[in-house]
Amino acid sequence: MYDMPRLSIFKPEKGNDYKFFDRNIKEMFTVGGTDLHFHKYLGPYNQGETNKDGAASPTQPNYSGDSLNERTIQDLLFLENRDRKYADDVYVVRGIYNVQDADFNLSQFGMFLQNDTLFLTVHLNDIVERIGRKPMAGDVIEFPHMKEDYSLDESIPIALKRYYVVEDVNRAAEGFSQTWWPHLLRLKMKTLVDSQEFKDIIGDATTAGSVASYMSTYNREKTINDQIVAQAEADAPKSGFNYKQYYVAPIDERGNIRTDNVNDTDRVSSDKSVNAVIDTPASSHYGFYLDGDGVAPNGNPAGFGISFPTSNVDKGDYFLRTDYLPNRLFRFDGTRWVKIEDSVRITTTNNDSRANYKTSFVNNATTDTINGLTVNQRQALTEALKPKADN
Repeated sequence: MYDMPRLSIFKPEKGNDYKFFDRNIKEMFTVGGTDLHFHKYLGPYNQGETNKDGAASPTQPNYSGDSLNERTIQDLLFLENRDRKYADDVYVVRGIYNVQDADFNLSQFGMFLQNDTLFLTVHLNDIVERIGRKPMAGDVIEFPHMKEDYSLDESIPIALKRYYVVEDVNRAAEGFSQTWWPHLLRLKMKTLVDSQEFKDIIGDATTAGSVASYMSTYNREKTINDQIVAQAEADAPKSGFNYKQYYVAPIDERGNIRTDNVNDTDRVSSDKSVNAVIDTPASSHYGFYLDGDGVAPNGNPAGFGISFPTSNVDKGDYFLRTDYLPNRLFRFDGTRWVKIEDSVRITTTNNDSRANYKTSFVNNATTDTINGLTVNQRQALTEALKPKADN
């Protein structure tokens, strides 16, 4: 008697059966799949190149030679690859996915895109042969059959494209043949949005004629933000409290209204009337926070300059010293110039015209030399606090 060989569908090696199944599965993608334009991720830009986030540092080093590849991490502190480099060549691959409606979910606060995640199935050996490696997170796939040919804006000279970025790659459950060897990959993808990572593909939204300038909402959102800021500046042109529409009565230490002839005997004479001239206020406000604007109270005239006048000065005159930062308003009390207020009411928008010590420091764009290194005086804390090598 002879023993029959044990039957087993599983094959411990990829033999002719595997190749037979693989060719047939690939043919299914050739017949029923769609063309996809594959943008291959090559790794982050070197920090020594022009297209980079910032100067090289211990957490963002300059990689040399073959050490710069798709497995390289640009920022070792935040574990991010912000400046991604993509291949100049676009690979054409085949894929299959279930077309679904992109519905908006209105059941929550706001409006959310419910089906912005797409699962794509590709042939494992075919895509590796075409692009030279497996797909990975960071690769970008363009769906040419999803282009928007009929834009509502007739001035756009191109058809708007649909991009997806790969987030995860796994073996597809339906891609295992009877030999238990996998033939398919399942790619989880999200809709690409305009960001720093994908500048190599869609360009910069601020550059006219780039793909991002037509697809991104950056320019529209910037316009909206600028108009909101302009309206806010019109409603509240300066910080602090405006009291200039109120009359400020000059009072003495006893709470009486002070006049120029307060010490004149005519003021207390009983045999004739006195036309008292009200003195100019020695204080321009009632103690409000940040309300000084360098303007004399009650509309009184005031000179200005970098030094006090020495002639034609009367008691109660005002003078604005423009060599002070912020500018300082003084009042002449007959003997000396007394400080009234500082011009601290400034525009609330952050710009270089905000004249005080704090804003001049924050907006300072000059450079300085520290220990032989030229550094910008204005820089973010993330730049100032970066660890630096001792050498």
